[in-house]
Amino acid sequence: MTGRIANPKIEKLIVDRWSPRAFDGSEMPQEDLDAIFEAAGWAPSAYNVQPWTFLYARKGDANWELLLDQLIDFNKGWAKEASAIVYIVSDKYMRSEKGNSDNHSHSFDAGAAWVLAALQAQALGYRTHGMTGLKFGEAEAALGIPADHRLEAAFVIGKQGDKSSLPEFLQEREVVSNRKPVAEIAKAGKFA
Repeated sequence: MTGRIANPKIEKLIVDRWSPRAFDGSEMPQEDLDAIFEAAGWAPSAYNVQPWTFLYARKGDANWELLLDQLIDFNKGWAKEASAIVYIVSDKYMRSEKGNSDNHSHSFDAGAAWVLAALQAQALGYRTHGMTGLKFGEAEAALGIPADHRLEAAFVIGKQGDKSSLPEFLQEREVVSNRKPVAEIAKAGKFA
Protein backbone atom coordinates (compact mmCIF):
# COMPACT_ATOMS: atom_id res chain seq x y z
CA MET A 1 0.00 0.00 0.00
CA THR A 2 1.54 3.28 -1.03
CA GLY A 3 1.72 6.24 1.29
CA ARG A 4 1.84 4.33 4.56
CA ILE A 5 5.00 4.04 6.58
CA ALA A 6 5.13 1.52 9.40
CA ASN A 7 7.70 -0.33 11.40
CA PRO A 8 8.70 -3.33 9.25
CA LYS A 9 7.79 -5.61 12.16
CA ILE A 10 4.09 -4.68 11.77
CA GLU A 11 2.05 -7.34 10.00
CA LYS A 12 1.38 -6.23 6.39
CA LEU A 13 -2.31 -7.19 6.66
CA ILE A 14 -2.71 -4.63 9.45
CA VAL A 15 -0.91 -1.83 7.61
CA ASP A 16 -2.81 -2.49 4.36
CA ARG A 17 -6.24 -2.35 6.02
CA TRP A 18 -8.10 0.89 5.36
CA SER A 19 -11.67 2.09 5.05
CA PRO A 20 -12.73 3.12 1.56
CA ARG A 21 -16.22 4.29 0.69
CA ALA A 22 -16.15 3.20 -2.96
CA PHE A 23 -17.44 -0.34 -3.41
CA ASP A 24 -18.18 -2.17 -6.63
CA GLY A 25 -21.67 -3.44 -5.76
CA SER A 26 -20.79 -7.09 -6.32
CA GLU A 27 -22.40 -9.97 -4.48
CA MET A 28 -20.57 -11.74 -1.69
CA PRO A 29 -20.80 -15.50 -1.16
CA GLN A 30 -22.34 -16.51 2.18
CA GLU A 31 -19.33 -18.76 2.83
CA ASP A 32 -17.01 -15.71 2.76
CA LEU A 33 -19.26 -13.83 5.15
CA ASP A 34 -19.42 -16.86 7.44
CA ALA A 35 -15.61 -17.07 7.46
CA ILE A 36 -15.44 -13.38 8.44
CA PHE A 37 -17.88 -13.96 11.31
CA GLU A 38 -16.03 -17.08 12.44
CA ALA A 39 -12.77 -15.11 12.55
CA ALA A 40 -14.52 -12.43 14.62
CA GLY A 41 -15.63 -15.14 17.01
CA TRP A 42 -12.00 -15.90 17.84
CA ALA A 43 -11.63 -12.50 19.53
CA PRO A 44 -10.69 -12.48 23.21
CA SER A 45 -13.37 -11.47 25.70
CA ALA A 46 -13.69 -11.21 29.46
CA TYR A 47 -14.39 -14.66 30.90
CA ASN A 48 -14.78 -15.81 27.29
CA VAL A 49 -18.44 -14.76 27.27
CA GLN A 50 -18.19 -13.49 23.68
CA PRO A 51 -20.82 -10.77 24.18
CA TRP A 52 -21.27 -9.84 20.52
CA THR A 53 -23.95 -10.49 17.97
CA PHE A 54 -23.67 -9.51 14.32
CA LEU A 55 -26.90 -8.59 12.53
CA TYR A 56 -26.30 -8.65 8.79
CA ALA A 57 -27.74 -8.44 5.32
CA ARG A 58 -26.20 -9.26 1.98
CA LYS A 59 -26.86 -6.98 -0.97
CA GLY A 60 -30.29 -7.69 -2.40
CA ASP A 61 -31.52 -10.09 0.29
CA ALA A 62 -34.74 -9.71 2.28
CA ASN A 63 -33.00 -7.73 5.06
CA TRP A 64 -30.93 -5.38 2.88
CA GLU A 65 -33.27 -2.38 2.83
CA LEU A 66 -34.05 -2.70 6.54
CA LEU A 67 -30.37 -2.56 7.50
CA LEU A 68 -29.49 0.07 4.91
CA ASP A 69 -32.31 2.29 6.18
CA GLN A 70 -30.80 2.40 9.68
CA LEU A 71 -27.79 4.35 8.40
CA ILE A 72 -27.81 8.13 8.30
CA ASP A 73 -28.33 9.48 4.77
CA PHE A 74 -24.65 10.40 4.30
CA ASN A 75 -23.51 6.81 4.93
CA LYS A 76 -26.48 5.28 3.14
CA GLY A 77 -25.45 7.16 -0.02
CA TRP A 78 -22.20 5.24 -0.47
CA ALA A 79 -22.82 2.10 1.63
CA LYS A 80 -25.56 0.95 -0.76
CA GLU A 81 -22.82 -0.31 -3.12
CA ALA A 82 -21.24 -2.60 -0.51
CA SER A 83 -21.82 -6.37 -0.56
CA ALA A 84 -22.89 -6.71 3.08
CA ILE A 85 -24.01 -4.51 5.96
CA VAL A 86 -23.29 -5.64 9.49
CA TYR A 87 -24.49 -4.18 12.80
CA ILE A 88 -22.45 -4.94 15.91
CA VAL A 89 -24.50 -5.49 19.06
CA SER A 90 -23.06 -6.24 22.49
CA ASP A 91 -24.69 -7.85 25.52
CA LYS A 92 -24.37 -5.63 28.60
CA TYR A 93 -24.45 -8.64 30.93
CA MET A 94 -22.44 -11.73 31.73
CA ARG A 95 -25.14 -14.36 31.84
CA SER A 96 -24.98 -17.56 33.87
CA GLU A 97 -27.17 -20.01 35.75
CA LYS A 98 -26.27 -18.09 38.93
CA GLY A 99 -27.68 -14.87 37.53
CA ASN A 100 -26.59 -11.98 35.38
CA SER A 101 -23.93 -9.44 36.28
CA ASP A 102 -22.78 -6.26 34.57
CA ASN A 103 -20.19 -6.83 31.86
CA HIS A 104 -17.91 -3.83 32.08
CA SER A 105 -16.02 -4.76 28.89
CA HIS A 106 -18.90 -5.68 26.55
CA SER A 107 -18.17 -2.78 24.18
CA PHE A 108 -14.41 -3.36 24.32
CA ASP A 109 -14.86 -7.06 23.57
CA ALA A 110 -17.24 -6.37 20.67
CA GLY A 111 -14.62 -3.98 19.28
CA ALA A 112 -12.04 -6.76 19.38
CA ALA A 113 -14.41 -8.95 17.38
CA TRP A 114 -14.96 -6.17 14.83
CA VAL A 115 -11.23 -5.75 14.20
CA LEU A 116 -10.78 -9.49 13.59
CA ALA A 117 -13.71 -9.38 11.15
CA ALA A 118 -12.05 -6.46 9.34
CA LEU A 119 -8.72 -8.26 9.11
CA GLN A 120 -10.30 -11.51 7.91
CA ALA A 121 -12.24 -9.60 5.26
CA GLN A 122 -8.97 -7.98 4.17
CA ALA A 123 -7.31 -11.41 3.95
CA LEU A 124 -10.13 -12.57 1.65
CA GLY A 125 -9.72 -9.57 -0.68
CA TYR A 126 -12.54 -7.42 0.68
CA ARG A 127 -12.53 -3.96 2.24
CA THR A 128 -14.51 -2.86 5.26
CA HIS A 129 -15.67 0.51 6.53
CA GLY A 130 -16.86 0.89 10.11
CA MET A 131 -19.25 3.65 11.07
CA THR A 132 -21.31 5.10 13.87
CA GLY A 133 -23.37 7.24 11.51
CA LEU A 134 -26.50 5.27 12.38
CA LYS A 135 -30.00 6.26 13.39
CA PHE A 136 -29.33 5.49 17.05
CA GLY A 137 -32.58 5.41 18.98
CA GLU A 138 -34.55 4.26 15.94
CA ALA A 139 -32.28 1.46 14.72
CA GLU A 140 -32.50 -0.49 17.97
CA ALA A 141 -36.29 -0.71 17.66
CA ALA A 142 -36.22 -1.44 13.92
CA LEU A 143 -33.69 -4.24 14.42
CA GLY A 144 -35.37 -5.68 17.52
CA ILE A 145 -32.37 -5.11 19.79
CA PRO A 146 -33.30 -5.75 23.43
CA ALA A 147 -32.76 -3.02 26.05
CA ASP A 148 -30.10 -5.13 27.81
CA HIS A 149 -27.93 -5.00 24.68
CA ARG A 150 -26.12 -2.07 23.06
CA LEU A 151 -25.94 -1.20 19.37
CA GLU A 152 -22.24 -0.36 19.02
CA ALA A 153 -21.64 0.43 15.37
CA ALA A 154 -22.06 -0.90 11.86
CA PHE A 155 -19.70 -1.81 9.07
CA VAL A 156 -19.93 -2.67 5.42
CA ILE A 157 -17.94 -5.24 3.48
CA GLY A 158 -17.29 -5.36 -0.22
CA LYS A 159 -14.84 -5.29 -3.06
CA GLN A 160 -13.24 -1.92 -3.51
CA GLY A 161 -14.71 0.12 -6.34
CA ASP A 162 -13.48 3.07 -8.35
CA LYS A 163 -13.53 6.33 -6.43
CA SER A 164 -15.12 8.03 -9.46
CA SER A 165 -18.39 6.37 -8.38
CA LEU A 166 -18.46 8.67 -5.35
CA PRO A 167 -19.59 12.30 -5.19
CA GLU A 168 -16.71 14.66 -5.92
CA PHE A 169 -16.27 15.78 -2.31
CA LEU A 170 -15.81 12.14 -1.23
CA GLN A 171 -13.41 11.31 -4.06
CA GLU A 172 -10.90 13.68 -2.47
CA ARG A 173 -11.17 11.78 0.82
CA GLU A 174 -10.80 8.33 -0.77
CA VAL A 175 -7.15 7.92 0.19
CA VAL A 176 -5.29 5.86 2.75
CA SER A 177 -4.36 7.70 5.92
CA ASN A 178 -1.43 7.40 8.25
CA ARG A 179 -1.56 6.94 11.99
CA LYS A 180 -0.32 8.87 15.00
CA PRO A 181 3.20 7.96 16.11
CA VAL A 182 3.52 5.54 19.03
CA ALA A 183 4.76 8.38 21.26
CA GLU A 184 1.32 10.03 20.91
CA ILE A 185 -0.76 6.94 21.74
CA ALA A 186 1.29 5.13 24.40
CA LYS A 187 2.54 6.48 27.74
CA ALA A 188 4.65 4.70 30.31
CA GLY A 189 3.00 4.94 33.70
CA LYS A 190 0.39 7.56 34.48
CA PHE A 191 -1.79 9.39 31.96
CA ALA A 192 -0.51 12.80 32.96
